Amino acid sequence: MGSPFSEATAVRAEGSGRFAAHIDEAWNLRPLPQGGIVTAIALRAMAEALGDPAQTLRTLHTTFAAQVAHGPVDVEVEVLRRGRSMSHLRAEVTNRDAPRGHLTAAVFGAGRSGFDFTDLEPPAERPRPDDCPSFRDPPPPEADEFVPMPFWNQLVEGRAVLGHAPWEDYVPERAERAMWYRFDDPPFLDDGTLDPAALVVLADTMPGAVGERIGPQERPWFAPSVDLTVHVLQECRSPWLLAHNRARHASDGYASADMALWDCGPDGGAEPRLVAYATQLFLFTFPG
Repeated sequence: MGSPFSEATAVRAEGSGRFAAHIDEAWNLRPLPQGGIVTAIALRAMAEALGDPAQTLRTLHTTFAAQVAHGPVDVEVEVLRRGRSMSHLRAEVTNRDAPRGHLTAAVFGAGRSGFDFTDLEPPAERPRPDDCPSFRDPPPPEADEFVPMPFWNQLVEGRAVLGHAPWEDYVPERAERAMWYRFDDPPFLDDGTLDPAALVVLADTMPGAVGERIGPQERPWFAPSVDLTVHVLQECRSPWLLAHNRARHASDGYASADMALWDCGPDGGAEPRLVAYATQLFLFTFPG
């Protein structure tokens, strides 16, 4: 593969279901690595342990039992069931000598006969990426100063389709956002499809829908993940993905959200194809 993403998620087999990896500091988000990249490392180790390219990732569920910091990490993989057309595995990513970390259960499966339909719609209004403002555009003079995170400034570009910038004055109505996402160096595989593990990273960006619903707040807040579930539905062949995100409920310091990822062709103008669907529970913290 050879892309920066494949290098960032590379694992080294150490025998008996154990693997080693390294998480670069550039993946940090206030202040720990983004959960999606940690899960992607777990998926890479599970795929190597399974060793069957005919069985591709179908679904995963990650529980963020303990924090995982950047730097060297260990991955312990258990093959729960190895089948001819479907296999179940479990992996845990931890920092060296840490008792717990991120636990991921995943199902890999080959294609099979069935039915074909999509009963979900993307946003009706979806301007193409080139017509949308980028996260990397300089803010207006009246906006508060901030230091761009390397994740958004160097690794993944976002362009807003639905929603408001933090400095905009608006009346909050819906917990809904839509963004175009693109890796700076899209991790395409040899067959021309986007690495499925990359979809997990893009799906793990759901708290923005809460920000849209509550509007600007005087007290800063952050939303660490409790869990993450991703269903990989179809292959993606485009660098840009349309990420449609909604938060369905918030109470008791937690919120439930979902994310649909659509492949709309290389320039965003083709008929949308649903390639992944994700759900997540996260909690609220108020630094300082």
